[in-house]
Amino acid sequence: MRMIMGNIVAIYRRELQGYFASPLCYAIAGVFWFLAGIFFVSVLLGPEGILVQAAMRDQLGGGTAPPLDVASEFLKFFLGLLGSLSLFILPILSMGLYAEERKRGTLELLATSPITNWAVAIGKLLAVLTFFVSMILPLMIYEAIALSHANPPFQPVLLLVGHLGLLLLAAGILSLGMFISSLTDSTILAAVLTFALVLFLWVIDVVAKGIGGPLGSALEHLSLLSNYNNLVQGVIDTSSLILFGSYIVLGLFLTAQSIDALRFQRS
Repeated sequence: MRMIMGNIVAIYRRELQGYFASPLCYAIAGVFWFLAGIFFVSVLLGPEGILVQAAMRDQLGGGTAPPLDVASEFLKFFLGLLGSLSLFILPILSMGLYAEERKRGTLELLATSPITNWAVAIGKLLAVLTFFVSMILPLMIYEAIALSHANPPFQPVLLLVGHLGLLLLAAGILSLGMFISSLTDSTILAAVLTFALVLFLWVIDVVAKGIGGPLGSALEHLSLLSNYNNLVQGVIDTSSLILFGSYIVLGLFLTAQSIDALRFQRS
């Protein structure tokens, strides 16, 4: 067990150093922060932002309408936009996890090394997830600053649960993207296929409602969007946690099997 953990840490450090040394990753982070900043200002202070809607509600509703929970509505809307933005960012982050190894010819070395395929996959996933967390942390800081002025006071647990949902969403997408990256040496193809798969899982609840019946009900439970929204709204739903955990484990398992197949071919 100690050797396996050491291998995971070694892979994690190597991959993480690669992310923080990559100009492409800094460009991705810059675009992500820029768009997230635009969303933040638009949702909070824009002409149709939460603050404007709250003011109009007070004017039109007088004293009869229930007050709008500005902080909660802002967080739900903003995290919803971040989730949609992540659909485009995460496939780009995951596209080179194994495709670059294939392109450089080092995947065969990994496949035939004494390091287990699971250790390699877990180390890679933890590294790319850590890089994504480093992209999210600055957003959490100015979210916390904005929400600290809310009246009545905002519950920090809602902020943490909402970002836990974003983190689980990212881990699931990155894990599935890692599997797709292990199948090709083209990073562009890996990104496109990952985006197509994630988009399907994002809107599968719409397809499920059209199908109806037991099959539609089963497909609806696979939706990334509906399960992500549960956590964004501060609802810690066990079924949502299980679903995201299942996607993470499935991606790791399929990746390990893909590399096992390559190892079998080389033996």
